[in-house]
Amino acid sequence: MESNPLLQHWETPYGLPPFDRIRPEHFKPALDTAMSRHREEIETIAGDSAPATFENTVAALDRSGEAMRSVALLFSNLTASETSDELQAVERELAPVIASHRNWITLHKGLFARIDRLYAERHNLQLGAEQLRLLERLHLQFVRAGAQLKGEDRTRFAGITEELASLYTDFSQAVLADEAEFTLRLETEADRAGLPEFVLDAAASVAAEKGFDGYAFNLSPSLVDPFLTYSTRRDLREKVWKAYKARGQANPERDTRPTAARIVQLRAELARIMGYATYAEYALDDRMAKTPAAVLELLEKVWEPAKARAAEEQKHLEDAARTAGAPGTIEGWDWHFWAERVRRERYNLDESELKPYFQLDRMLEAMFECANRLYGIVFTEVHDVPLYHPDVRLFEVREEASGGIVGIYISDNFARATKRGGAWMSEYREQARNRDGYRYPIIANNNNFAKAANGRPTLLSFDNVRTLFHEFGHALHGLLSDVTYVRLSGTNVLRDFVELPSQMHENWAFEPGVLKKHARHAETGEPISDELIERIRAARQFNQGFRTVEYTACALVDMALHGARAAGDSQGLHGARGADTSQGLHGAPATDTSQGRAGREETAGDATAVDRARAADTPPAPDIAAFEKSECRRLGVPPAIGLRHRLSHFRHLFSTSGYAAGYYVYMWAEVLEADAFEAFIDSGDVFSRDLASRFRECVLSAGDSVDPAEAYRCFRGRDPRLEPMLRKRGLIAGE
Repeated sequence: MESNPLLQHWETPYGLPPFDRIRPEHFKPALDTAMSRHREEIETIAGDSAPATFENTVAALDRSGEAMRSVALLFSNLTASETSDELQAVERELAPVIASHRNWITLHKGLFARIDRLYAERHNLQLGAEQLRLLERLHLQFVRAGAQLKGEDRTRFAGITEELASLYTDFSQAVLADEAEFTLRLETEADRAGLPEFVLDAAASVAAEKGFDGYAFNLSPSLVDPFLTYSTRRDLREKVWKAYKARGQANPERDTRPTAARIVQLRAELARIMGYATYAEYALDDRMAKTPAAVLELLEKVWEPAKARAAEEQKHLEDAARTAGAPGTIEGWDWHFWAERVRRERYNLDESELKPYFQLDRMLEAMFECANRLYGIVFTEVHDVPLYHPDVRLFEVREEASGGIVGIYISDNFARATKRGGAWMSEYREQARNRDGYRYPIIANNNNFAKAANGRPTLLSFDNVRTLFHEFGHALHGLLSDVTYVRLSGTNVLRDFVELPSQMHENWAFEPGVLKKHARHAETGEPISDELIERIRAARQFNQGFRTVEYTACALVDMALHGARAAGDSQGLHGARGADTSQGLHGAPATDTSQGRAGREETAGDATAVDRARAADTPPAPDIAAFEKSECRRLGVPPAIGLRHRLSHFRHLFSTSGYAAGYYVYMWAEVLEADAFEAFIDSGDVFSRDLASRFRECVLSAGDSVDPAEAYRCFRGRDPRLEPMLRKRGLIAGE
């Protein structure tokens, strides 16, 4: 058998993975070997006869496991971006194994004893600010991963996390299978009624990928949204909408709802083992928000105004439908269709008129130019480097002034059956100065745009362009990281801070100067007109009630599912509401990185027995379908809008723990972003290099080396204000 390329030194450009030599069967032996080496490194650190120091314990731990990290990052990227039946089988086998390995580290008594000893003496160690931050964050990470637990609690915690890892994989693969399985073939001209040429081009590309001529639609949002917007076949719109909303429950053999219910049940048990009444309390204790009450305070300020705005919007749509001789009742599969017609009438703005100006290649150029104007970095495409799919592109990123390399940027923009839905940023290598070899990062952006057929330019919608810039904001957060330690690098920040750079960079996508230069008509080459730009800007708040409701409903359901409900309700899903707090977004102090509730002496370790006695038995697994239905009824979610993500396919919640009791973070970060971008507006120059340099220094380069509240104050000079976000969404008077 050929030697395993994953176990060899990667003699590739930039230290990239050897994509052209990798096969699914390479991963298990590579990860087994990498984990074994990592365990040896951990035992060496833990068994050092010398007293614990920052360098021989904390810094050494941060450097350890480089081989494990490289292979695991590669594996997770491929299973998301270019999977296969063989790779999915390996993923199912390895998910609990990798979780077990991580548990072995965080539950290693000897290793934690050394970290704990240093933590107790941290203020006497004469550490630098970044060193202190790393020690505090590592200590908290270990505590939150059960390091202070004892006896049965310790064993059970490990068992829960390993079972969760398998369940996350099962959930993700089931949703992906539903998305890949669905096909709507448009056999006749009547089936294609209303669909503009750019939509049909994308549908032809899907048909070709599936191996037949003609036109076909899958369940990629980049195809579903335009189909719902333009198709005059209400029956087909209904079919597509219902299939899209039924992902995760369409096939009884892979119904995700029992999996999601078990995940919720295990999270509740884990939280109680750790001394928290609910999983929401556990998750939020290490976020900027700190408590469920602070999150609900923010969401509730938006929820009722958003519903009122959406009700007005629905009335306008119903009036338009009746005027056109259509049924006046607006269903979920009607909203996009009639909203487009109302927008066209009110603002003389037609998505089919806009889309030819937003060519993917030109929008990538616009994105790179914005980064250059703001941060002085240059993106240069590199060809003839083996990658994992022909559509994937690679760019070298350098400082314009010095020519020094910043990192490598991988751009993967098209939907395909082997790629999970959505859009995301990931790393193949994180930035860190505390390592041998390559210290700069390899960052990837994944989108799911519909690829045009026959070599025609891929055209993006207004929302696609926003998504492109959003994910690029995450990429810049990873690329411009400039810290010593991997644990503090790039996007390894608190979850409700990580969306600040991404949402911040959406603002530059539609700056008039950017559009005039890069938004050129795909056929004529003419630049977009000032008059059309003004129409775009005038329509920015159109349909914001719909958008705010469909998002906020999901955030509220997420919080309720994990144990916290809106004000006025004394009970969450498992009978407890998140602890009250007198501090919210504006008045919250910097997150206390030294303590989580599980790390406080009065509730940690032996005190867990007290908490478990209070909690009594683990709550039963919820009925996911019934819970979703009852919560939507309780909240008053308009049926014509519904949830942006139904629980049966809510990957944010059930493919990982990262956004569990955390879908609110987009709005929390939007408060930061809207307030932060006002600094650029008020300066009179939205490309102010001085402000951009400060944003780079305080936020993008800092990673998690400083507390996020301090990072924000470093840039803005004060805490954020809520009003800019409310004005931006049109929920209060303003622009």
